[in-house]
Amino acid sequence: MTLFEKIIAREIPAKIAHEDEHCIAIHDIQPQAPVHILVIPKKAIPRINEASLTDQTLLGHLLLTAANLAGQLNLAAGYRIVINNGPHGGESVPHLHVHLLGGRQLNWPPG
Repeated sequence: MTLFEKIIAREIPAKIAHEDEHCIAIHDIQPQAPVHILVIPKKAIPRINEASLTDQTLLGHLLLTAANLAGQLNLAAGYRIVINNGPHGGESVPHLHVHLLGGRQLNWPPG
């Protein structure tokens, strides 16, 4: 069971920003920006490369949830949505999740 599955099951506490039947959004414990929210599907998909065509609606829901949270968190000046895939992509938990980052000027390139 991944860290995120334990959070979803309430075995590990987290600061929840949003929850619905498809996902949970939590504040990152090591934020990389003033706003750093993780939008996590309740369905365990290890990474974006392992998502299937049946996951299209869920993936869209994750992105729209991140955008809605950005609106609620006053990120009108801009924000970044990131999905890491694999160790070289910065993946630290093998459970697909969307990072919502904002609240300051974000540099490019990010790495």
